[in-house]
Amino acid sequence: MLKEFKEFITGGNVIEFAVAVIMAGAIGEVVKGFVSNIVMPVVGMFTGGVSFSDKKYVLSEAIGKAGEVGFVAENAIKYGAWIDTIINLIIVGFVMFMMIKQYNKMKAKEEEAPAGPSQEDLLAEIRDLLKK
Repeated sequence: MLKEFKEFITGGNVIEFAVAVIMAGAIGEVVKGFVSNIVMPVVGMFTGGVSFSDKKYVLSEAIGKAGEVGFVAENAIKYGAWIDTIINLIIVGFVMFMMIKQYNKMKAKEEEAPAGPSQEDLLAEIRDLLKK
């Protein structure tokens, strides 16, 4: 059982999957930074300097000051952060769409390429040449 697990864990698919997950996390952070630091300020410029990341609907105000006894934090719906997340999703979805589209195009070209003679055909040709 340990041997089977070792074969499974060192197999190409698992390692490729692990690399893909790590890369996805890194790309997610890059996209999040891009949206928060580049896209949203531009959107804010067109909306009169409004920053979406700070937008919220307060359900109940904070009671007291942070660090004091009896402090109760503010309860709010942070819809601005949600808008940032939706924009992140759209950008990541578009990037993934473009990557898959290119991948499918490459696969189609590989399938269209002529495969060449089979191994049996080559062996038969060698046999015929040796007979001569």
